[in-house]
Amino acid sequence: MNDQHKTTRSAMTTIPVFTMNNGCTIPALGHGVFQMTSQQVRTHLRQALEAGYRHIDTANAYFNEVAVGEVVHEAIADGLVRREEVFITSKLFPQSYPYEQAVKDIDATLERLGLDYLDLLLLHQPYGEYVSAWKAIEEAVQAGKLRSIGLSNFSASKTREILDVATIPPAVNQVEINPRWNQHALKKELADTGILYERWYPLGHGDPSLLAEPAIVAAAARTGATQAQVVLAWHLAEGNVIFPKTLNPAHMADNLAAASIELSHDEVDAINAIPQQAYYTVPDQAPEWVWGPNDYSQQV
Repeated sequence: MNDQHKTTRSAMTTIPVFTMNNGCTIPALGHGVFQMTSQQVRTHLRQALEAGYRHIDTANAYFNEVAVGEVVHEAIADGLVRREEVFITSKLFPQSYPYEQAVKDIDATLERLGLDYLDLLLLHQPYGEYVSAWKAIEEAVQAGKLRSIGLSNFSASKTREILDVATIPPAVNQVEINPRWNQHALKKELADTGILYERWYPLGHGDPSLLAEPAIVAAAARTGATQAQVVLAWHLAEGNVIFPKTLNPAHMADNLAAASIELSHDEVDAINAIPQQAYYTVPDQAPEWVWGPNDYSQQV
């Protein structure tokens, strides 16, 4: 494991903690709320916090920030967590990227969540005026509204566009990563930046053939873990921040347990030898759906 990604144990949980290039720490295993309704968030995010999760990943475009904020505040009021123990991430969509709009929408995100600050804010998609948006989120860091800032779905070349103008470099890039698309090429190309990688769809879009790969099956047999837990353990060994999505409390516990699975170097190498093929390729030009109407004020 890269020295940057050596883990420590939280006093409250067994979740590994990684250190970003700005010196801030981030829980390496979190709870994602992508495609969850607000009602599902109100039910299942509380279960995740009770299970021990302390990292929540949402976005403007998930339309559930209000529900996330409600659950977090209720958990704080009930004494389950303190605000400083919960790492909360959200993201701006390209409609928010022109500088003036980004300034307003950062405040609107905080208002929907009911927060004074966000632990991490990402630019969600690499389209539109993302260079202009970067200036706005840097200013929000300086104003104390954001602790860390980063990117999502950005290629190496578009990341360099940000780095060329940044006074605060991106701390993370959230991209597709799984054993069939390990992003080693992207990591190598940006190795000088200290960027940490978060992944979406860590289990390969629910592909059962991925879990049936011999290297994953063999590691599961040796460790007594499930194949899914082996994949999550591989992510952590690779230094990837992960958000395995589930609405099932038993699966939440299983996913947390993956943090205690120790894969050998040979097992990690064998998984990395799985032939590479992305499940989804981020296009250079924005698909039409990116520019659809997004009235985030309509959340309930």
